Amino acid sequence: MPIIHAFDPPERFVAGTVGEPGARTFFLQARTGLRVTSVALEKQQVAALAERIDELLDEVMATDTSTVVPAVAPLGLEDSAPLEQPIEEEFRAGTMTLSWDPADERVVIEVFPITDVAIVSADEIEDGDELDDDIVEPEADELLLVRITASAARSFVQRTEQVLDAGRPGCPFCGNPIDPDGHLCVRANGFRRRDPQTP
Repeated sequence: MPIIHAFDPPERFVAGTVGEPGARTFFLQARTGLRVTSVALEKQQVAALAERIDELLDEVMATDTSTVVPAVAPLGLEDSAPLEQPIEEEFRAGTMTLSWDPADERVVIEVFPITDVAIVSADEIEDGDELDDDIVEPEADELLLVRITASAARSFVQRTEQVLDAGRPGCPFCGNPIDPDGHLCVRANGFRRRDPQTP
């Protein structure tokens, strides 16, 4: 039987980072009381998860008129606090599934560790009810299972977007991240460009 780190619901569920922009490690972290579970993942996975949660909630708003789903994160649910310390990584995220439980009106997020024979790519998130028949879920030793309200999910998305925006600024010419000492811009024929806002 796998170890299931279940939070139904958590007191806190956030995405956050450790390290300086350009060398940040991303984490999902769930907490209830003194019990904290931290899962490392890639920046692209965090971005994809937030985007799919937003899309899922928009779909529920459009199709289920009996469920109250906020269009944006409700006031009072903002969470800008740092991750809980100490951070002890349980595992590195591989496959993630996302679904809506209409009976409890909860967003259900399952995070599985990377496996040696992952059939679903590490940054791919599939809606739980729409998995293709040829996709096989990996046999995981453990997983993170989080069930949160629609309001908490919108708050998660809002914070995640802020976390992602807190990284290195993007080059207005090529879109690649700019290091503090500038970067070699592919649209400037290899000349080093600096942030245009930097004197």
